[in-house]
Parts: sequence; C-alpha cells; structure tokens
Amino acid sequence: MAALSMPTAVAAASSWGSEFLLSLESGGSPEPALAAARQRAAQALADRPLPSRRQEAWRFTDIAPLLAITPALLPPATTGPATLSSLRPGVVRLVLDGHGDPLAGVSLPAGIEAIPAADLEALLQERSTDRGQDRGANGASNHAAARAGSEAPWGGLLAAATAGQVLALRVRDVVEPTLELVSDAASAEGVLPLRLLLILEPEARLELLQVHRAAGASLTTVLLEARLGAGARLSHGLIGQGGRAAVLLADLAVEQDPGSHFAFTSAVAGWALSRLEPRVLQSGGGATTRLRSLQRVDGRQIADQHSQVRFEGPEGELDQLHKVIADGAGRSVFNGAVAVPRAAQRTDAVQLSRSLLLSDRARIDTKPQLEIVADDVKCAHGATVSRLQSEELFYLQSRGIAAANASRLLLRGFCGEVLRELPAAAAIWQPLAMVLAEEAPRP
Repeated sequence: MAALSMPTAVAAASSWGSEFLLSLESGGSPEPALAAARQRAAQALADRPLPSRRQEAWRFTDIAPLLAITPALLPPATTGPATLSSLRPGVVRLVLDGHGDPLAGVSLPAGIEAIPAADLEALLQERSTDRGQDRGANGASNHAAARAGSEAPWGGLLAAATAGQVLALRVRDVVEPTLELVSDAASAEGVLPLRLLLILEPEARLELLQVHRAAGASLTTVLLEARLGAGARLSHGLIGQGGRAAVLLADLAVEQDPGSHFAFTSAVAGWALSRLEPRVLQSGGGATTRLRSLQRVDGRQIADQHSQVRFEGPEGELDQLHKVIADGAGRSVFNGAVAVPRAAQRTDAVQLSRSLLLSDRARIDTKPQLEIVADDVKCAHGATVSRLQSEELFYLQSRGIAAANASRLLLRGFCGEVLRELPAAAAIWQPLAMVLAEEAPRP
C-alpha cells in the first residue's frame, strides 16, 4: 500500500477517528461497570490525535493499513469454540469476540474467579487509562499504565474507550491449567476492541496464553492490565497471526510488587501493521522481569515493538531479548526504554536486540536504551543487525544439506531461542510455521 503524504495522512486519520466515534454512538450501551471508565478513556482519546509520523513514537510507522480499516465495530463473530482447534489437556479456553460473554458455559479452574461487577467499577476507576496521572496508593493500577511511561499508548486508549465489556479475573492461588484467551476476526472487516484485567494476589501463579488472529481487513486492539502481588508469578505468552490487510495493536500494562516474577514471550507475523507495547513497572523493586519477543515481516508489512520498563525500588532484575526476521520490503521498529532512577540501586538489567535481514529492501530501526541515575547497578544493552552467516551456511552445505534447507535450519535456530519460552499450550497454534510462513494446518 502506497504511503500517504503528511497532510493527506493527517486529514485521513482525523476523518477515520470521527467516523469511528460516530459509529459507536449508534451502538448499544456497554456494561454499566464499564461505562464510566469508557467515558474517561474516550475523553483522553479525544484530546489526542490519531498517530502520525509527526509523533516521535510513530515517526518510522506508516499507518496507511490502519486507515484502510472500516471505522466500525466488528460484527458478532460467526466462529466459535467448535471451529477452533481441539484443546490440549490442562488448558481452559475463553473465546473473545467483543460481544458474547467469554465466561458463558466455562468453568474456571480452582484458584481463579471473575471479579464481581460491584468491585469492577472501582477497580476500573483506579486503573483509568487517562494520560498517566498518579492516583495514590489505592490507585495502583494505573501505576502500570501510567508511570511505566509518560502516557498510555493510543491503541490502549482506543481499546479502553470502545470495548463493550471487560474480562476481569482475580487469581488467588496456584492455577494448574493454562488459561488461553483467543480472538479470531477471521475475514470480517471492522474493529475488535478487547479489554482484560488480571489481579494476582500474593504468591498466586498463572500461565496465560493470548492468541489473536485475523485474515481480513480488521483492527484488533487489546488492552491487558495486570497487577502482580508480592511473590506472584505470571508466565504470559502472546501469539499474533495476521492477514495481509489486518492490524494488531496490543498494549500490556503490568505492575509488579516485590518478589514477583513476570515472564512475557510474544511471536507475531503476517500483519499489515502490528504494534506491541509492553510496559512494566516494578513498583518497589526486588522483582524479576523476563521479556522475549519475535517478529517476522515480509512484503510491505510493518512490525513495531515499543517496550518500557521502570524500576522504582532496589534489586530489580530485567532480562530482555527482542528478535526480528525482515524479508521483502518489510520494516521492523524496536524501541526499548529502561528507566533506573536513583531509588533503584543494585538493579540488574540486560536488553538485547537481534535482527536478521533477508532482503536488501527490508529495513530495521532498533533503539535499545537505558536511562540510569542510580550509581550501583549492573546494566547493559546492545543491538545487532546481520544476515545469515555464510560460514554457517557453508558448514551445513558441506555436509550434504541443500542451500534452501540450510537457510531454513538456521532460521529455525534463530526463532527457537524465543519460541521455546512460550507456554506449552502454544504448540497447537504452530508458532514456528507461522513465523517462517511455512505450510501448516490452520488450527
């Protein structure tokens, strides 16, 4: 899709936003507990223009695929659990279509429960994704959505302002089954906004897998907010499988109490435009964060990841690895920000970006960055952009492996370092075949 000129892009964006808001006015009312939170987010959204290259965070990103989406809510899904892959043992699946109740007919496993509507309204008020104002000790949520960065991302605000329901869950204990959240826009056209809220009580444990798929000209925008109590552990995987005209905007806001552990692994490929924005706040230090991500771009696809990690106490740990495979005229953008203020003494943070260029026309823009004020830390970052190594290809070919198969083996090894950290339940979605665009049965 040809890039729009700057004035044309700005005018088109303004028109798209206006049309979408008008379409929502004629739709049904959201859940009562969600109405006030939606109104707050909508006001914040109204005060902020649609993304454009005039904004620093979007200056490398062509939003033409977003503007090509029909500015109206996606109609109720015609697909359901019966059309999805069979569940593996030890997995509880919730299907998210933006309309039906994902908990209908589902028995949640022991240790996890839906947050009652009476409590949800207060929680959402605390977690209101406005422009990042601190709300005090009782409003810790939006600590993650706010203090981890200067303001909530545009995609997260869009989801908060337009989602007609929120999946809100409280984890009180060690949950044995994997919780799988699936959305599939299929070939439908329109916007699918999703909002999720997770509260992990102290020492609680959960393995979570998000799967977002789309084949048509649709926008899936999802906001997931999570609060991890002291000693809690959340292992979180995300798989995004898109079509040539589909767009994915995923905003993840996580706040960690001391002693908690958060591991996030993502694999995304096939979208015309995908943008992941994980933002993590270690509110008191003494927590561990592990981030792993893998993107594949081809054709004229664009894949962005803008991560923010902030330490607000001592002895926190971060281990981050971001990987990209860029082919065709695809473009990847990575901006990883780590903030270590004076209060975060003895922080141990490592951030690495590794990218493979398979085409002379592909482009990688990568910027790992550390902002360090504390003086007793172990922090490092780095970035590499390279091609498949000729020595490694020669070694494999010298042992009778054809050139195409040798390249494929090296790519599999490059991907495996990230994909092996996805929850075991991810195997049924064929993440390696998805990333490498190999033939595989579509679940």
